[in-house]
Amino acid sequence: MQVEHVVLLLVAAAAAGWVDAVVGGGGLIQLPALLLLNPGQPVAAALATNKLAAVAGTSSAAVAYLRKAKPDLKVALPAGGLAVVFAAVGALCAAAISAAVLKPLIMVVLLGVAAIVVFKPGLGRTPRLVLRTRRRLAAAVLVPGLAIAFYDGLVGPGTGTFLVLAFTGLLGADFVNASANAKIINTGTNLGALAVFAAQGHVLWAIGLGMAACNVVGAQLGARMAISRGAGFVRAVLLCVVTAMVAKLGWEQFG
Repeated sequence: MQVEHVVLLLVAAAAAGWVDAVVGGGGLIQLPALLLLNPGQPVAAALATNKLAAVAGTSSAAVAYLRKAKPDLKVALPAGGLAVVFAAVGALCAAAISAAVLKPLIMVVLLGVAAIVVFKPGLGRTPRLVLRTRRRLAAAVLVPGLAIAFYDGLVGPGTGTFLVLAFTGLLGADFVNASANAKIINTGTNLGALAVFAAQGHVLWAIGLGMAACNVVGAQLGARMAISRGAGFVRAVLLCVVTAMVAKLGWEQFG
């Protein structure tokens, strides 16, 4: 790989770490960079190396949020444990799923996310008081830890964003605390998928470790900005990321 391509990958990893730490969606930057700048590699190698970099960034961001924000550990930790398992299951099933079927579905879901954020401007700005019934708490563990984790291992785009919306909707968290919860789950999903890819021998360790270091730098900056600037900042980044993801998927589907 050419030196300038390596530099661009490292820059992309730092940018992806920043986006992931704030609201999720860093794969929108990092994965295409891997595919474009190292075109001779198998797609599985790009997916695997992306997960190596991402798990470093998300775990680093999770630590930053633990120190400053207030993640709901009674929900996030069991959901994170489930996420390791179900993301691994998703990664094992990835080869059997057609991208032609999944991309339009992902676009519809992301448009729904954007509509919710636009038409409910108060959502996530401040915590909402919700009745924490056993059913609601179970949903707050199972939806992120099972359904969204499986999706991350299977496909991946938008996982962090879906996690933020899940915790905002189910637990009434503001966007900052929802992001804190999401980072714990996302660490689990990345670990589960990475374990499968590593066992299959797909990880490009040399470039992946360099990208992981840059992802951590970006993640630390992003987490600190999200905590200091608050939910309004996270909401703005969320809308930008969702719009970019819909545009990218639309281009791939119809361009």
